Parts: sequence; structure tokens; C-alpha cells
Amino acid sequence: MQRAELRSYLLARPEVIEDLPFGPEVAVYKIKGRMFATLSRYREVDATNLKCDPDEAQALRDIFPGVLPGYHMNKKHWNTVLLDGTVPDYEIERMADRSYGLVVKGLRKVERESLELAYGTDTLYR
Repeated sequence: MQRAELRSYLLARPEVIEDLPFGPEVAVYKIKGRMFATLSRYREVDATNLKCDPDEAQALRDIFPGVLPGYHMNKKHWNTVLLDGTVPDYEIERMADRSYGLVVKGLRKVERESLELAYGTDTLYR
């Protein structure tokens, strides 16, 4: 998956905004002010950081050579995914969806319920 494709995919999720709080080299994607993904470079390769369930995070690292512990993140809850072709596009999309859903589930009840009413749980937690 190319960087531009993933950027479009992330921005297509409900109410996602792109921010550059760390400078122009790191794009941060947020829902209701909470980060669920980044896009940047890691060792000269485009990469994304995605939130992940801790057990799944380790399993993905074991399966895919392009999935690493989260660079500059809590390595228990975040993975860095290299956009170098070693992880299939459908798997990157699944991980991005899962990251988004985990963050939505962690929002304050009023924010989460507002999103669920507006977009439906199938859309938010796909």
C-alpha cells in the first residue's frame, strides 16, 4: 500500500482529522481529538503507527516482517507497519480499522454514543 492510498483510507473514516503536531514529517490522524494512526518515515521507508490489542500486536509482529513494535509509542499497544509491500493491503486496512475502533471504544460515553447514533456500529467497528 502506498502512503497516499493509506492517507485517503484513514481520512475516509467518520470524523477523522489530519493534524501535524510534530511537524510536517509526521501526519497524525485523530477521532474526537484522540490519535489512532500516524503516517511518517521509518528508516527511509513510509510507515504507519496503529493502535492494537496487546495480544494481537505481538501476533502480527510474529506473522509479518513489516510489523514492528511501535516506534516512539507504547510498544505494548502500538505497532509500526512498514508500507514496503511485506504486509498485504487488506491487512493494513484491517489494522487501521481496528485501531480506529479501539480508539472510538475508548472515547467518553457521550462522544462514543453520539458517533454510534450518527454512523452505526457496523461503520465504526468494522
